[in-house]
Amino acid sequence: MATIEEIPGAEMPHAGGGEDALAPVTGEAKSWGWFAIFNIWANDIQSLFGYSLVASLFISYGVSGWTAFAALICSGLLVMFLVNLSGAAGERYGIPYPVLARASKGTQGAKLPAVLRAIVAVFWYGVQVYFASTALALLIYSVTGLSGGAEVLGLTAVDWVSFFIVWAFHIVIFWRGMGWVETFLNIAGPFVYAVMIGLVIVLWQKSDGQLLAQARTIFTNPEATWGTEITGFIAIVGTMISYFAAVLLNFSDFSRYAKDRRAMLLGNLAGLPLNMILFSALALLTTAGAAVVYGEAIINPTEIVEKTDSVVLSIIAAVTFFAATVGINLVANFIPSVNGIANLAPKRISFRAAGMITSVFALVIGGLWTSFIAEFGISGFVNTLGATLAPVFGIMMADYYLLRKQELVRDELYDLEGGRYRYGNGWNNAAMIAFAVGAAFSVATVWVPFLAVLSGYAWLIGAGLGGAVYMALAKGNVAA
Repeated sequence: MATIEEIPGAEMPHAGGGEDALAPVTGEAKSWGWFAIFNIWANDIQSLFGYSLVASLFISYGVSGWTAFAALICSGLLVMFLVNLSGAAGERYGIPYPVLARASKGTQGAKLPAVLRAIVAVFWYGVQVYFASTALALLIYSVTGLSGGAEVLGLTAVDWVSFFIVWAFHIVIFWRGMGWVETFLNIAGPFVYAVMIGLVIVLWQKSDGQLLAQARTIFTNPEATWGTEITGFIAIVGTMISYFAAVLLNFSDFSRYAKDRRAMLLGNLAGLPLNMILFSALALLTTAGAAVVYGEAIINPTEIVEKTDSVVLSIIAAVTFFAATVGINLVANFIPSVNGIANLAPKRISFRAAGMITSVFALVIGGLWTSFIAEFGISGFVNTLGATLAPVFGIMMADYYLLRKQELVRDELYDLEGGRYRYGNGWNNAAMIAFAVGAAFSVATVWVPFLAVLSGYAWLIGAGLGGAVYMALAKGNVAA
């Protein structure tokens, strides 16, 4: 195994101009403790969509609240198990997802899953920049009293100013390096929780103490049967696995900054099942409080804030939604985009250069979201790309744990011209075939109607299928 001194650029990447964005993280740069890992998941869960998703689970799946809670805890434990698998190599060797993929796909073949992940991430990065700008616009409207105005491409002048400010804010954070990303996540995660607790307190006061009673009614469902409870439980677990699938795949992008394995494991434990319990409880109480105060179960927190008709609460909510949306954008979209783009030409594209490329795409996608993209509807396209990534996880895990027994030669992962991970022409044919078979199934669940029933589990099945086919083809033919 190569030593640190033998690996070019083996110091902290992402510090600024010129350093290789994919260089292994070693030494003092591995500074993230369990709290930083915890906040990765806190920010991933705390988006507006995450809140609405969790709140809807208690209402829309035809199950009792206890079943929904059990399913959430189960899914948190399952994701924790899978993410500990995917993050182990990143923590041990300090390598990001695109570099880890080279071990199974080849130094050139790894570019395919990396760029697919980057495309999905770039698209949603741009969309989330737009959504974060709506929170800032809400803040401006609340403070100034402005409203409406002429629209250009579906946005008013205030909307456009907000959009460019948010877009520039992302650039400021990444330009300063991963240290600033860590700092922002560590602040945003606890802050959002503090505001959510505050909202529960406000609703508790407005409900004259009836909030808990309403929460108990949500936990009961007189029409539920054993059949609907089991079916709903499985559906919720599948939904939550799909929700976390993207970050689960490239978690080594973050685990490589962990101080040690213990920090990663504790961070994932607190960040997934325990974080899920806390967030779900707050979402349930907020939904229950809104049902008492406003007479309806509201799963969108922005609607709850609007109904309070409070300028102060609107300002606080705007800041909270902004922090939550930027947080998940950095975790789920920006880092995967940057690393995937840098992997296309590692010697020429630095972290900052990849970040600027991502930002330019975000400017176009986010700016056109309301006027063209949202109306045109390309969710099928994006979902298809996401589905193709399912077998990548299975192939990487089968390769790392079953074939290589968790042993990699790090310097050869960075040797793009030769070495064991080049597989002769840069492509591992066994991995490519397994990828095609697994992806064909996963994509079929998006487009073939009678397979739609499996869509919630397409990622897990696709991952298992990809790993199984890879093992059948590669065992005995891959140099460990």
